[in-house]
Amino acid sequence: MQQYSKITPGIFTALQQIVGEGYIFTDTEHLAGYGHDETEQLVFLPEVVLKPRTAPEISAIMKLANEHMVPVTPRGAGTGLSGGALPVHGGIILSMERFNEILAIDERNLQATVEPGVINEIFKNAVAEKGLFYPPDPASKGSCFLGGNVAESSGGPKCVKYGTTKDYILNLEVVLPTGEIIYTGANTLKNSTGYNLTQLMVGSEGTLGIVTKIIVKLLPHPKYDLLMLVPFRSLDEACAAVSEVFRSGFTPSALELMERDALDWVSRYVQSNVVKLEDDIEAHLLIEVDGNDPEVLMKEMEAIAGLMTRYNIADVLFADSAAQKNELWRLRRGINEAVKNNAVSKEQDTVVPRAELPQLVKGVKRVGKKYGFKTVCYGHAGDGNLHIRLIRGDLTEEQWEGDHIKGAIAEIFTICKELGGTISGEHGIGLVQQEYMGIVFSEKALELQRSIKHVFDPKNILNPGKMFGVGA
Repeated sequence: MQQYSKITPGIFTALQQIVGEGYIFTDTEHLAGYGHDETEQLVFLPEVVLKPRTAPEISAIMKLANEHMVPVTPRGAGTGLSGGALPVHGGIILSMERFNEILAIDERNLQATVEPGVINEIFKNAVAEKGLFYPPDPASKGSCFLGGNVAESSGGPKCVKYGTTKDYILNLEVVLPTGEIIYTGANTLKNSTGYNLTQLMVGSEGTLGIVTKIIVKLLPHPKYDLLMLVPFRSLDEACAAVSEVFRSGFTPSALELMERDALDWVSRYVQSNVVKLEDDIEAHLLIEVDGNDPEVLMKEMEAIAGLMTRYNIADVLFADSAAQKNELWRLRRGINEAVKNNAVSKEQDTVVPRAELPQLVKGVKRVGKKYGFKTVCYGHAGDGNLHIRLIRGDLTEEQWEGDHIKGAIAEIFTICKELGGTISGEHGIGLVQQEYMGIVFSEKALELQRSIKHVFDPKNILNPGKMFGVGA
């Protein structure tokens, strides 16, 4: 077990001098508030919470922490679902909330420079006012930070057409664990100069460096979108219909699956009656198309609806107003919170090639039956990324927290691997999934990743205990 140092009065005074008296906290409320995220019921208390404002301040903090072997956990908005921002070894929580400025929107080059503490939706709205579009839109877009999105390479419904966060990051300013400040690339659409450090940082979950500036690519904003909800009497057919849409030549801007219980629970949770759930419906697909020609979009939507009639479906709901579209999206984005509120559960972020979705869901249901729990499936079916909620039900505390449930999760992840997929599409590995990394990576592949971590962070002080465990 690696040994870390506690924060002594001398270290505390030095940290206070770096960030100022008003931005260092040790009171119970702050420590408790920054000791958890949205991952189950996990809590790990830091010794101190810091709220720096500049890259040089973070540089000084990291040099001090590196010298004294104090662990540092970077934190965005705390909306993560894999425990990536939990201070499992105490030490310093480094909150990025004061890095909250949109520094520049370059309309000529379709780029923007933004700080990591800017909320995703605020940024999306700011560029939309200029007729521009930043597609990544995680369910927590109203509260999550762009820096956290970079750390997890976050996705969302629009990613099926437009790609995930990694596809929009051109360059990053990063403070390394040893305190140096670097840029990882260039503000260009092409760059074959050396190793791609930018993409190495994206998705590294705050284990290689702390992002202090983000340069992103933007797109022109599509002028129109159409949305429909398709009810299926068979979950298997709903999954099978997904790949047929793409095989038929269409690329929706969103294609989301919602199993019956997910839609039922969220409708009651947010008190919505926009969807009338018939007794024999097992799942819904929420399908959106967007573009600049309304006639072309209408033909495309009609053609996709025609494809759906090959399956055993009920009446399709075409959203005929902005209010109805917003209500349908409110339901989809509220599922995670609704399911968490309805039952004790654990979420798994599975991803497979989209044509394998029927086999994934069958396998998940088979594992649930074997181990005695219920599952609820929902998520980004268009890119093969399903969120699987395991519902505790009648399982004992020992079964739910011990080897019983871990064995079930391992079987689900093994199914993903066998189908050509992997164990996380957008939530990351963090703390809770690291023990399953051996399912998808050989020991040599894991060794290479641990070696990369060691090059960036030789003393293992930055977000330790994540992805590869304490010794990473």
